[in-house]
Amino acid sequence: MEAAGKPKKGAAGRKIGGTNKKSVTRSARAGLQFPVGRIGRFLKKGRYAQRIGSGAPVYLAAVLEYLAAEVLELAGNAARDNKKSRIIPRHLLLAVRNDEELGKLLQGVTIAHGGVLPQINPVLLPKKTGGDKPIKEPKSPAAKSPKKAAA
Repeated sequence: MEAAGKPKKGAAGRKIGGTNKKSVTRSARAGLQFPVGRIGRFLKKGRYAQRIGSGAPVYLAAVLEYLAAEVLELAGNAARDNKKSRIIPRHLLLAVRNDEELGKLLQGVTIAHGGVLPQINPVLLPKKTGGDKPIKEPKSPAAKSPKKAAA
């Protein structure tokens, strides 16, 4: 007789009526959206090292997910500032270049269709006048050059 606690076994030792356990991905275990298994496969195929630890793809997936979330949040803010509901490459560029740390990380990166940051060189701006003082009129060219004044 079989014990009440043990499930019955069928032919070839398989359990009958046992609960089929659903497989849980490593991404779900780590609470991540990025694919831990795929990143692990790329690390192995890339031959970056002879051996890859089991924690390496989890850590790398977490770092990549954090960076992606950071860039997307800033780009979403840039899109909202421009009264748009869709993120375009211009918003990505504005997000990256206006953030000090991301700007340093992606310093040498060109974002296609991103454009450039709006900036006017201060030298090109009109000179500021000092409050209520009247603007001095420039002297005549004859007064500037002593040779022309003498002639």
